[in-house]
Amino acid sequence: MKLAVVGGGSTYTPELIDGFARLRDTLPIEELVLVDPAADRLELVSGLARRIFAKQDHAGRITTTTDIDAGVADADAVLLQLRVGGQAARNQDETWPLECGCVGQETTGAGGLAKALRTVPVVLDIAERVRRTNPDAWIIDFTNPVGIVTRALLQAGHKAVGLCNVAIGFQRKFARLLEVEPGQVHLDHVGLNHLSWELGVRLGGPDGENVLPKLLAEHGDTIADDLHLPRQVIDRLGVVPSYYLRYFYAHDEVVRELGTKPSRAAEVAAMEKELLEMYGDPALDEKPELLAKRGGAFYSEAAVDLAASLLGDGGSPVQVVNTYNNGTLPFLADDAVIEVQARVGREGATPLAVPTLDPLYAGLIANVTAYEDLALEAALRGGRDRVFKALLAHPLIGQYEYAEGLTDRLIAHNREHLAWA
Repeated sequence: MKLAVVGGGSTYTPELIDGFARLRDTLPIEELVLVDPAADRLELVSGLARRIFAKQDHAGRITTTTDIDAGVADADAVLLQLRVGGQAARNQDETWPLECGCVGQETTGAGGLAKALRTVPVVLDIAERVRRTNPDAWIIDFTNPVGIVTRALLQAGHKAVGLCNVAIGFQRKFARLLEVEPGQVHLDHVGLNHLSWELGVRLGGPDGENVLPKLLAEHGDTIADDLHLPRQVIDRLGVVPSYYLRYFYAHDEVVRELGTKPSRAAEVAAMEKELLEMYGDPALDEKPELLAKRGGAFYSEAAVDLAASLLGDGGSPVQVVNTYNNGTLPFLADDAVIEVQARVGREGATPLAVPTLDPLYAGLIANVTAYEDLALEAALRGGRDRVFKALLAHPLIGQYEYAEGLTDRLIAHNREHLAWA
């Protein structure tokens, strides 16, 4: 089995490598190709990757290339984990929206739209190269904004599934609180990428006992603290929202906070510099503890599980992924991309049925999906008016004066990445 990782020079990659090494029986990789235009980062990351494989007695071969076509040739699956513009572009996404009194975040709000506009054309070009070189390969997208990027891939006819680590993070957290193995915890996870709720937490499988009320009663303070939301909000909802919902439920509070501290991008950039220095140490043969602060926790386990299911029989039959709605949420179009539990196999992902959603959740999902429709249109076709309409449709913006100001700033800060600007 051959896998290619586009964006293989990312500081995330050792997390992925560690999972591939530990879970080699689930996903037996013979060759892993790290693809990245940054040859210097590739050298550092691949050196550590080979040492991790060697330490854990993994027989697979790790190769590198800056050539996408060569890297994806004959690959059974291609993982996308790229960041167009790097941390510098992310830093802009997290700062200029604050000038208009709107949240600055890399996937949510105006910053998320900027990232989509930069990313979708690049990802579609990569996917076309995969299709020309190896049309049978699965594309697993971890590149944000995952929902919009996955929809772009699926609309273009690619074999693609989107992946996020939010659900597996909750699964591991809840398993720890319940003192059970993670495999025993099954989530009723519903929504969109970075706009989701855990409506139930079941033990043993999709039809198991729902222990969410017990979790909230016994560990509500811990869960609320992790989400940076008041305990009473969690209790009143009776569900666990993803931490991205804080941008909606406490928008103005978050904006005030963000205006008083360095951006997350600045923190990550400093962290990445330190990590790359560590990766260059020939004595290092395991992922460093600092990597846990970088983000992407449990990404490797989720990626292994998904790839194993798509390529064979090694993964879990039910996983949380991003895929076409196809009637799952009746208030959305079939070709909307949702993030729910799905049966995953060689033919792809089929969402499981979900209960009728409370309007509190359904309304926000419908609103953000409408924004994502317009965001994808802007990413595919360009134009100031399309950017403006997407921003105006976003529930965190929604006023023409804000949308006008944000449109001007978005284009000014991203002109080099926008072919039409």
